[in-house]
Amino acid sequence: MNQFKELLQTSFKSNDTEEWLDVYFTRPIGLVFAFMWKKLGVHPNAVTILSMFFGMGAGYMFYFTDLCHNLGGIVLLMLANFCDSTDGQLARMTGKKTLWGRILDGFAGDVWFFCIYLAICLRLQHQPMPYTHTNWGIWIWMLAAIAGFLCHSPQSSLSDYYRQIHLFFLKGEAGSELDSYAEQHSIYKSLSGKGNFWAKAFHYNYACYCKSQERRTPAFQRLFALLKEQFGTSAAIPPHVREQFLNGSRPLMKYTNILTFNTRAVCIYVTCLLNCPWVYLFIEITVMSCLYIYMHKCHEDLCVDIAKTL
Repeated sequence: MNQFKELLQTSFKSNDTEEWLDVYFTRPIGLVFAFMWKKLGVHPNAVTILSMFFGMGAGYMFYFTDLCHNLGGIVLLMLANFCDSTDGQLARMTGKKTLWGRILDGFAGDVWFFCIYLAICLRLQHQPMPYTHTNWGIWIWMLAAIAGFLCHSPQSSLSDYYRQIHLFFLKGEAGSELDSYAEQHSIYKSLSGKGNFWAKAFHYNYACYCKSQERRTPAFQRLFALLKEQFGTSAAIPPHVREQFLNGSRPLMKYTNILTFNTRAVCIYVTCLLNCPWVYLFIEITVMSCLYIYMHKCHEDLCVDIAKTL
């Protein structure tokens, strides 16, 4: 029991950035699965691949309108999320962290939601719009494209970035995955083409991912450059500067949690059970976007204020 508690605690990046549902539900169950997979000798990457199949299965189930299929979709998506928690815990327990693992882990969630968005579109395209006799048709595909590509994707990526920034100020470079475009692009350029196709593909795409995060956070980029110029390493940043940033960033962590998996999953569960998944897409475009805009403005204002004091 003590070992379980210790391993569970080490799986939390910080109390500031962890969501209560993950702390009390997802992570403990994921750790139980991790012990099981470890005994069976299963590689963490196999668990990640399994999560993709669960996510695709969830999408298939959400295509149907009856209760049984939708409950099955909920169970499968929950299993996919447990596997997503498990693979990282299993990798730490077995020391089997690999580049492939990072590629698969980042790709898995995209697969789940692509299949779910696809299922919602196929489910609704021949159904009438609310209070009309006109079928959704092409409009549901356009709505899903806006919700997925213009809202969901940038919201998730910036939320992850803000978490890593918070962890950087809280724990330093070792406790954060605050990667930069320049660093990842440099690694990409350094790899020879022969025998490094997947590594080059990963670092190229990851560099583009980092670049999109940096492009949307100009005030933080200026603050970060200023901190590097004045103090060099993260360890040399004065405690009062760290605390000033953390005090401003900590209230924003609840928004990064809302804009990641759990809130979206609950919205999908409820709207699919009520046979109105189009409501989820509108929530994504309206409510989630408003939270995203507010979070982004507060974070940029915080960085501007701190930069003025340096």
